[in-house]
Amino acid sequence: MYQFEKMNKKLLGVQVEEELMNFILGEPVEVGRKIPNEFELAEKFGVGRSTIREAVKGLVTKGILEVRRGAGTYVVSTCTSEEDPLGLARLGDRYKLALELLDVRMMLEPEIAAMACGHITQEEKARLEQLCNEVEQLYRSGINHASKDVEFHTHIAKCSGNRVVEILIPVINTAVLTFVNLTQRQLMKETLETHRAITDSIKKGDSVGAKAAMVMHLNYNRQKILQIYENHMKDNENQESSKNI
Repeated sequence: MYQFEKMNKKLLGVQVEEELMNFILGEPVEVGRKIPNEFELAEKFGVGRSTIREAVKGLVTKGILEVRRGAGTYVVSTCTSEEDPLGLARLGDRYKLALELLDVRMMLEPEIAAMACGHITQEEKARLEQLCNEVEQLYRSGINHASKDVEFHTHIAKCSGNRVVEILIPVINTAVLTFVNLTQRQLMKETLETHRAITDSIKKGDSVGAKAAMVMHLNYNRQKILQIYENHMKDNENQESSKNI
């Protein structure tokens, strides 16, 4: 049983929202899974159902949860505020957001990879190789690789030697996490192959190769998100049709 200090209802809702997020991350309740119903959560946290509804609403607003009528409440993202400092998850429609983020990544990351070729140090090359290997090991082991994938792309951005690019890193981080949460390991082969190609090209100082490998990596991502988005839209249309019958 959770213990909360006596406080006004609004502050209690915020505190329970934080604890609910910790519960999702700690269990963990994976993306696509349903959280316990409000009766169970109210008992677990020792608060009223109205407070649970407020906490759930807060996480829905932040793009963490999705309430599906008649089916329950599901985890749709595990991006915390630290992982999404720009609050992009609050824009809603995570499928459309994923496509828009990929459009931005396509504008930025191929050039960033090319820039890294001319600035990366020997020490940074070793770290890039290590991160590439670690992502692969986690992926093949079935362990959540999202944070390490973010670290891989962040390292490339830092190796660009451009301070403005470093400021844009949160956009890249949010895009990577959004993609991983939506695709759930559906592009393992393509991801690992293109990560390796990016790494090898940057280490060799091959800017054209690094740019091309990054374009290929992002194209695989974009095609998968488009497929998921189209399926999502069809599901919505089918649900609307069934309501009208």
